[in-house]
Amino acid sequence: MSQPAAPVAGLPVIGRAELWARMLFCAMMWSSGFLFMRLLTGDVTPIAMAGARAGIAAVLLAGFFIARGENPLPRRHEAIPFVVLGTLNGWMPNILTAFALTQISTASSAMIQASGPLMVAVIAHFAFAEERLSLFRFFGVVMGFCGMGLLIGPEAFTIGSASNIGALAMTLVAASYAVGNLYTRKVRAIAPLRLALGQQWCSGLVALPLAFVIDGPQALAALFDHLLPVLALGSLSTAIPISFFMVLISKAGPTRAAMVGYLMPIFATGLSIAFLGEHVGLREVAGGAIILTGVWFATSKR
Repeated sequence: MSQPAAPVAGLPVIGRAELWARMLFCAMMWSSGFLFMRLLTGDVTPIAMAGARAGIAAVLLAGFFIARGENPLPRRHEAIPFVVLGTLNGWMPNILTAFALTQISTASSAMIQASGPLMVAVIAHFAFAEERLSLFRFFGVVMGFCGMGLLIGPEAFTIGSASNIGALAMTLVAASYAVGNLYTRKVRAIAPLRLALGQQWCSGLVALPLAFVIDGPQALAALFDHLLPVLALGSLSTAIPISFFMVLISKAGPTRAAMVGYLMPIFATGLSIAFLGEHVGLREVAGGAIILTGVWFATSKR
């Protein structure tokens, strides 16, 4: 029989089985986004990709609210949280991820993003009294960042290299998600599913006009030439997992919820090998393993 995970003050208790089921589902669905973005790379610009992803997710989530008889439009008190989350968890990391995939492999991108829980643990240490880092967890943070250094490799010291730029983009993605997850913890007055809806509304309303202005109308036209992977990116890889993830943060807290990033590289790497024919070298495997071990230490309750 599963035992309940250690509760966080002010949060409802969530069973360990439910916690892992939700994390596995989110990780599997979100990881498919790397596959779909890679399939679109070269034909669809990163900004157009991010805009379409958010726009489709927003429409689907709005339809869900309408089906329940609820108003999908933002209320006055929801405006600021929607804009903040739409930036931190929406258009900005989506554009950066799509760009990073033009520079580095799918597996490396997912492994660097897996450092997100390390950043959450560090920030939560200062933001929440109940999430203080013990010496054991601090060791995990240090180990995780050492793994990132190994994963990025000597390219980290070569200014302007493609690998360096791609790795930096994914590091910014991880940091953006970390801050966004912690901000979500602070927003108590808005239901998690409405936060997911507002995040996607804001993300789409920013990224789509940006794509039109920066990349031109042909960038949006290219989306219709690749409709199936674009629709899959917006629905399977965005609308569904973000809804589950927002609920997970509200039930389990940001540090435990961020462990989804611990699982994503496994699925993303498997998909990249199976469908994209990518090769994962010994350095990538070692760096990823050290990152994930560090995350496990950093998110433990010791």
